[in-house]
Amino acid sequence: METKRDFLKKLGLLTVGGVVAGSVNPLQAAVSNAKAGGKSIGLQLYSLGRELSADVPAGLKKVAEIGYKTAELAGYGGGKFYGSEVADFKKIAADAGLKITGSHVNPPVRKYTAENKAEVAEFWKKAVDDHAKLGVITLVQPGMPTIDSHEDAAIVCEVFNKAGEIAKAAGIKWGYHNHSGEFKRVVKPEDKEKATNPWSQAGDIVYDLLLNGTDPKLVFFEMDVYWTVMGQQDPLDYFDKYAGRFPVLHIKDRSVLGQSGMMNFENIFNRAYKNGLDEFYVEIEGIKTGMTQFEGVKQCFDYLNKASFVK
Repeated sequence: METKRDFLKKLGLLTVGGVVAGSVNPLQAAVSNAKAGGKSIGLQLYSLGRELSADVPAGLKKVAEIGYKTAELAGYGGGKFYGSEVADFKKIAADAGLKITGSHVNPPVRKYTAENKAEVAEFWKKAVDDHAKLGVITLVQPGMPTIDSHEDAAIVCEVFNKAGEIAKAAGIKWGYHNHSGEFKRVVKPEDKEKATNPWSQAGDIVYDLLLNGTDPKLVFFEMDVYWTVMGQQDPLDYFDKYAGRFPVLHIKDRSVLGQSGMMNFENIFNRAYKNGLDEFYVEIEGIKTGMTQFEGVKQCFDYLNKASFVK
Protein backbone atom coordinates (compact mmCIF):
# COMPACT_ATOMS: atom_id res chain seq x y z
CA MET A 1 0.00 0.00 0.00
CA GLU A 2 1.34 3.42 -0.97
CA THR A 3 2.32 5.55 2.01
CA LYS A 4 1.58 9.26 2.19
CA ARG A 5 5.31 10.00 1.91
CA ASP A 6 5.57 7.88 -1.26
CA PHE A 7 2.57 9.71 -2.67
CA LEU A 8 4.12 13.11 -1.99
CA LYS A 9 7.37 12.05 -3.60
CA LYS A 10 5.47 10.91 -6.68
CA LEU A 11 3.81 14.30 -6.95
CA GLY A 12 7.11 16.08 -6.64
CA LEU A 13 5.73 17.95 -3.65
CA LEU A 14 8.10 16.44 -1.12
CA THR A 15 11.65 17.40 -2.01
CA VAL A 16 15.03 16.04 -1.05
CA GLY A 17 16.26 17.40 2.25
CA GLY A 18 13.03 19.24 2.89
CA VAL A 19 13.86 22.02 0.41
CA VAL A 20 10.79 23.39 -1.32
CA ALA A 21 10.79 22.98 -5.07
CA GLY A 22 10.57 26.39 -6.64
CA SER A 23 11.78 28.27 -3.56
CA VAL A 24 12.90 31.83 -4.22
CA ASN A 25 16.58 32.69 -4.60
CA PRO A 26 17.99 36.09 -3.50
CA LEU A 27 17.82 37.55 -7.01
CA GLN A 28 14.20 36.52 -7.43
CA ALA A 29 13.43 37.99 -4.03
CA ALA A 30 14.97 41.32 -5.00
CA VAL A 31 12.96 41.46 -8.21
CA SER A 32 9.77 40.54 -6.37
CA ASN A 33 10.34 43.17 -3.72
CA ALA A 34 10.53 45.81 -6.43
CA LYS A 35 7.04 44.74 -7.60
CA ALA A 36 5.59 44.15 -4.12
CA GLY A 37 3.08 46.97 -4.36
CA GLY A 38 1.24 45.23 -7.17
CA LYS A 39 0.49 41.99 -5.36
CA SER A 40 -2.85 41.35 -3.72
CA ILE A 41 -2.39 38.74 -1.01
CA GLY A 42 -5.38 37.75 1.08
CA LEU A 43 -5.66 36.26 4.57
CA GLN A 44 -8.27 33.93 6.01
CA LEU A 45 -8.81 35.48 9.44
CA TYR A 46 -9.33 32.05 11.01
CA SER A 47 -5.53 32.02 11.03
CA LEU A 48 -5.56 34.56 13.86
CA GLY A 49 -8.27 33.02 16.07
CA ARG A 50 -7.61 33.95 19.67
CA GLU A 51 -5.23 36.82 18.89
CA LEU A 52 -7.70 38.60 16.62
CA SER A 53 -10.65 38.11 18.96
CA ALA A 54 -8.76 39.91 21.73
CA ASP A 55 -9.06 43.21 19.82
CA VAL A 56 -10.66 43.02 16.38
CA PRO A 57 -10.13 46.66 15.26
CA ALA A 58 -6.46 46.64 16.24
CA GLY A 59 -6.00 43.17 14.79
CA LEU A 60 -7.40 44.12 11.38
CA LYS A 61 -5.11 47.16 11.29
CA LYS A 62 -2.17 44.91 12.04
CA VAL A 63 -3.17 42.56 9.20
CA ALA A 64 -3.19 45.52 6.79
CA GLU A 65 0.14 46.79 8.14
CA ILE A 66 1.73 43.41 7.42
CA GLY A 67 0.75 43.95 3.79
CA TYR A 68 -2.39 41.88 3.29
CA LYS A 69 -4.85 43.69 1.05
CA THR A 70 -7.88 41.42 1.34
CA ALA A 71 -9.38 39.21 4.00
CA GLU A 72 -11.80 36.31 4.26
CA LEU A 73 -13.88 36.20 7.42
CA ALA A 74 -14.53 33.33 9.80
CA GLY A 75 -16.55 35.15 12.43
CA TYR A 76 -20.18 35.39 11.31
CA GLY A 77 -22.98 34.39 13.66
CA GLY A 78 -26.35 35.66 14.78
CA GLY A 79 -26.35 38.27 12.05
CA LYS A 80 -23.13 39.80 13.36
CA PHE A 81 -19.49 39.80 12.31
CA TYR A 82 -17.01 39.18 15.10
CA GLY A 83 -19.66 40.40 17.52
CA SER A 84 -20.38 43.64 15.65
CA GLU A 85 -23.38 44.72 13.63
CA VAL A 86 -22.88 44.74 9.86
CA ALA A 87 -22.49 48.52 9.53
CA ASP A 88 -20.12 48.71 12.51
CA PHE A 89 -17.89 45.91 11.24
CA LYS A 90 -17.84 47.41 7.77
CA LYS A 91 -16.48 50.64 9.26
CA ILE A 92 -13.94 48.77 11.38
CA ALA A 93 -12.55 47.05 8.30
CA ALA A 94 -12.54 50.28 6.27
CA ASP A 95 -10.74 52.14 9.04
CA ALA A 96 -8.14 49.36 9.09
CA GLY A 97 -7.56 49.72 5.35
CA LEU A 98 -8.52 46.09 4.73
CA LYS A 99 -10.90 44.96 1.98
CA ILE A 100 -13.23 42.17 3.08
CA THR A 101 -13.81 40.07 -0.03
CA GLY A 102 -14.99 36.72 1.33
CA SER A 103 -16.49 34.90 4.29
CA HIS A 104 -16.72 31.36 5.66
CA VAL A 105 -20.10 30.32 7.04
CA ASN A 106 -21.60 26.96 8.00
CA PRO A 107 -25.32 26.17 8.17
CA PRO A 108 -26.72 24.79 11.45
CA VAL A 109 -27.04 21.18 10.24
CA ARG A 110 -24.52 18.72 8.79
CA LYS A 111 -26.88 16.00 7.61
CA TYR A 112 -29.01 17.25 4.73
CA THR A 113 -32.35 15.56 4.12
CA ALA A 114 -35.44 16.15 2.06
CA GLU A 115 -37.07 17.36 5.28
CA ASN A 116 -34.52 20.04 6.22
CA LYS A 117 -33.55 21.40 2.78
CA ALA A 118 -35.93 24.32 3.19
CA GLU A 119 -34.46 25.12 6.62
CA VAL A 120 -30.95 25.25 5.17
CA ALA A 121 -32.13 27.47 2.31
CA GLU A 122 -33.66 29.92 4.80
CA PHE A 123 -30.35 30.04 6.65
CA TRP A 124 -28.54 30.98 3.45
CA LYS A 125 -31.10 33.67 2.62
CA LYS A 126 -30.34 35.42 5.91
CA ALA A 127 -26.56 34.90 5.62
CA VAL A 128 -26.52 36.15 2.04
CA ASP A 129 -28.55 39.23 2.98
CA ASP A 130 -26.10 40.14 5.77
CA HIS A 131 -23.06 39.53 3.58
CA ALA A 132 -24.54 41.54 0.71
CA LYS A 133 -24.77 44.50 3.11
CA LEU A 134 -21.15 43.95 4.03
CA GLY A 135 -20.15 43.85 0.37
CA VAL A 136 -18.31 40.54 0.06
CA ILE A 137 -17.65 38.94 -3.31
CA THR A 138 -17.65 35.31 -2.18
CA LEU A 139 -19.48 33.31 0.49
CA VAL A 140 -18.06 29.87 1.25
CA GLN A 141 -19.15 26.85 3.26
CA PRO A 142 -16.06 25.30 4.91
CA GLY A 143 -17.69 22.38 6.72
CA MET A 144 -18.30 19.04 5.02
CA PRO A 145 -21.88 17.77 5.22
CA THR A 146 -22.45 14.12 6.08
CA ILE A 147 -21.90 12.09 2.92
CA ASP A 148 -21.89 8.31 3.24
CA SER A 149 -23.57 7.39 -0.02
CA HIS A 150 -24.32 8.56 -3.53
CA GLU A 151 -27.78 9.51 -2.32
CA ASP A 152 -26.28 11.77 0.36
CA ALA A 153 -24.05 13.40 -2.24
CA ALA A 154 -27.00 14.06 -4.54
CA ILE A 155 -28.95 15.83 -1.79
CA VAL A 156 -25.87 17.88 -0.84
CA CYS A 157 -25.44 18.97 -4.45
CA GLU A 158 -29.09 20.02 -4.55
CA VAL A 159 -28.64 22.08 -1.37
CA PHE A 160 -25.41 23.62 -2.69
CA ASN A 161 -27.07 24.60 -5.97
CA LYS A 162 -29.89 26.26 -4.06
CA ALA A 163 -27.42 28.18 -1.89
CA GLY A 164 -25.61 29.27 -5.03
CA GLU A 165 -28.87 30.42 -6.58
CA ILE A 166 -29.72 32.49 -3.50
CA ALA A 167 -26.26 34.06 -3.43
CA LYS A 168 -26.20 34.77 -7.17
CA ALA A 169 -29.45 36.71 -6.91
CA ALA A 170 -27.68 39.03 -4.45
CA GLY A 171 -24.55 39.39 -6.60
CA ILE A 172 -22.43 37.05 -4.47
CA LYS A 173 -20.59 33.93 -5.62
CA TRP A 174 -21.20 30.86 -3.44
CA GLY A 175 -18.57 28.19 -2.96
CA TYR A 176 -17.40 25.18 -0.99
CA HIS A 177 -14.09 24.69 0.82
CA ASN A 178 -12.62 21.21 1.25
CA HIS A 179 -10.59 19.41 3.87
CA SER A 180 -9.23 15.89 3.38
CA GLY A 181 -12.46 13.99 4.09
CA GLU A 182 -13.89 14.83 0.68
CA PHE A 183 -11.36 12.49 -0.90
CA LYS A 184 -12.79 9.36 0.65
CA ARG A 185 -14.79 7.12 -1.65
CA VAL A 186 -18.41 6.07 -1.44
CA VAL A 187 -19.58 2.90 -3.10
CA LYS A 188 -22.85 1.78 -4.58
CA PRO A 189 -24.53 -1.21 -2.89
CA GLU A 190 -23.51 -3.51 -5.73
CA ASP A 191 -19.84 -2.57 -5.22
CA LYS A 192 -19.71 -3.01 -1.43
CA GLU A 193 -17.74 -6.24 -1.63
CA LYS A 194 -14.97 -4.50 -3.58
CA ALA A 195 -14.44 -1.84 -0.93
CA THR A 196 -12.25 -2.92 1.97
CA ASN A 197 -12.06 0.62 3.50
CA PRO A 198 -13.21 4.18 2.69
CA TRP A 199 -9.90 4.91 0.93
CA SER A 200 -9.97 1.92 -1.40
CA GLN A 201 -10.13 2.38 -5.16
CA ALA A 202 -13.67 1.05 -5.33
CA GLY A 203 -16.42 3.63 -5.57
CA ASP A 204 -16.37 7.35 -6.34
CA ILE A 205 -14.45 10.17 -4.67
CA VAL A 206 -16.88 12.45 -2.83
CA TYR A 207 -15.14 15.60 -4.09
CA ASP A 208 -15.72 14.50 -7.69
CA LEU A 209 -19.37 13.78 -6.96
CA LEU A 210 -19.74 17.34 -5.64
CA LEU A 211 -17.93 18.86 -8.61
CA ASN A 212 -19.93 16.85 -11.12
CA GLY A 213 -23.26 17.27 -9.34
CA THR A 214 -23.25 21.05 -8.91
CA ASP A 215 -23.94 23.74 -11.48
CA PRO A 216 -20.73 25.64 -12.39
CA LYS A 217 -22.83 28.77 -12.82
CA LEU A 218 -23.99 28.56 -9.20
CA VAL A 219 -21.23 26.82 -7.22
CA PHE A 220 -17.47 27.30 -7.25
CA PHE A 221 -14.88 25.39 -5.25
CA GLU A 222 -12.33 27.04 -3.00
CA MET A 223 -9.64 24.39 -2.96
CA ASP A 224 -7.50 24.12 0.14
CA VAL A 225 -4.35 22.83 -1.54
CA TYR A 226 -2.81 21.47 1.66
CA TRP A 227 -5.86 19.40 2.62
CA THR A 228 -6.12 18.15 -0.95
CA VAL A 229 -2.58 16.79 -0.69
CA MET A 230 -3.38 15.33 2.74
CA GLY A 231 -6.23 13.52 1.00
CA GLN A 232 -3.57 11.99 -1.27
CA GLN A 233 -4.69 13.91 -4.33
CA ASP A 234 -2.79 16.20 -6.69
CA PRO A 235 -4.24 19.75 -6.88
CA LEU A 236 -2.85 20.12 -10.39
CA ASP A 237 -4.89 17.17 -11.64
CA TYR A 238 -8.06 18.81 -10.36
CA PHE A 239 -7.16 22.19 -11.88
CA ASP A 240 -6.84 20.49 -15.26
CA LYS A 241 -9.81 18.14 -14.97
CA TYR A 242 -12.17 20.82 -13.69
CA ALA A 243 -10.73 23.96 -15.25
CA GLY A 244 -12.51 27.10 -14.14
CA ARG A 245 -14.09 25.57 -11.03
CA PHE A 246 -11.36 26.83 -8.67
CA PRO A 247 -11.29 30.64 -8.92
CA VAL A 248 -10.33 30.92 -5.24
CA LEU A 249 -7.72 28.95 -3.29
CA HIS A 250 -6.56 28.50 0.27
CA ILE A 251 -2.78 28.51 0.30
CA LYS A 252 -1.62 26.45 3.24
CA ASP A 253 1.32 24.39 4.46
CA ARG A 254 1.88 22.29 7.54
CA SER A 255 2.70 25.55 9.34
CA VAL A 256 4.42 28.62 7.86
CA LEU A 257 4.32 28.59 4.07
CA GLY A 258 7.32 27.08 2.35
CA GLN A 259 8.96 25.65 5.46
CA SER A 260 7.76 22.05 5.47
CA GLY A 261 9.39 21.06 2.19
CA MET A 262 6.28 19.23 1.02
CA MET A 263 4.26 21.80 -0.95
CA ASN A 264 5.35 22.87 -4.43
CA PHE A 265 3.65 26.25 -4.45
CA GLU A 266 5.32 27.33 -7.68
CA ASN A 267 3.62 24.53 -9.63
CA ILE A 268 0.36 25.12 -7.81
CA PHE A 269 0.24 28.84 -8.58
CA ASN A 270 1.36 28.45 -12.18
CA ARG A 271 -1.31 25.86 -12.95
CA ALA A 272 -3.99 27.69 -10.96
CA TYR A 273 -3.41 30.94 -12.84
CA LYS A 274 -3.61 29.01 -16.11
CA ASN A 275 -6.99 27.60 -15.11
CA GLY A 276 -8.73 30.71 -13.86
CA LEU A 277 -7.43 31.73 -10.42
CA ASP A 278 -8.94 35.06 -9.31
CA GLU A 279 -8.04 35.24 -5.64
CA PHE A 280 -6.30 33.32 -2.89
CA TYR A 281 -6.11 33.49 0.88
CA VAL A 282 -3.31 32.43 3.18
CA GLU A 283 -4.42 30.17 6.01
CA ILE A 284 -2.20 28.89 8.76
CA GLU A 285 -3.51 26.44 11.35
CA GLY A 286 -0.47 24.72 12.84
CA ILE A 287 1.44 27.48 14.61
CA LYS A 288 4.88 26.42 15.78
CA THR A 289 5.80 26.55 19.45
CA GLY A 290 7.10 29.94 20.45
CA MET A 291 5.47 31.74 17.51
CA THR A 292 2.43 33.98 17.73
CA GLN A 293 -0.33 33.76 15.17
CA PHE A 294 0.51 37.23 13.89
CA GLU A 295 4.16 36.24 13.50
CA GLY A 296 3.06 33.20 11.54
CA VAL A 297 0.85 35.11 9.10
CA LYS A 298 3.59 37.71 8.61
CA GLN A 299 6.10 35.02 7.65
CA CYS A 300 3.55 33.56 5.24
CA PHE A 301 3.03 36.99 3.68
CA ASP A 302 6.77 37.53 3.33
CA TYR A 303 7.17 34.16 1.60
CA LEU A 304 4.51 34.89 -1.01
CA ASN A 305 5.51 38.52 -1.42
CA LYS A 306 9.04 37.42 -2.35
CA ALA A 307 7.89 34.59 -4.61
CA SER A 308 8.30 35.37 -8.32
CA PHE A 309 5.50 32.93 -9.18
CA VAL A 310 2.87 34.94 -7.26
CA LYS A 311 1.30 37.70 -9.34
